[in-house]
Amino acid sequence: MSLHIPGLFIAESTGKGRGVFTAEPLEPGDVIEICPVIVLPDHDLQVIHQTGLHDYYFLWGPRREQCAIALGYGSLYNHSDHPNAEIELDFGEETIIFKCLTAIQPGEEITIHYHSDPEFGGKLWF
Repeated sequence: MSLHIPGLFIAESTGKGRGVFTAEPLEPGDVIEICPVIVLPDHDLQVIHQTGLHDYYFLWGPRREQCAIALGYGSLYNHSDHPNAEIELDFGEETIIFKCLTAIQPGEEITIHYHSDPEFGGKLWF
């Protein structure tokens, strides 16, 4: 299953490379995108750090011992210390749900906090 709202697009984000933007206004609580994921076994987590996928994966599983690559636009959302969207990891359905936290205007970048789960937080790698 893959679903995203009309009007999402990829564009250059100043100082961040590519990012996800919206052409339509979004309201708090709106589902922005539901992305299926490809779950990789725990032993691949060490290998992924040696590849170009290092900046695009999500820690996965109840103890975050696996990794997952989000399909759709999922792996292209940039980080912000003050994000306008959040994620919900659905391990059963193997999806990541992106939801709007604050009103987002047309042309605005949609951002998430990469350590949105305080239990599994830590120092960001960049």
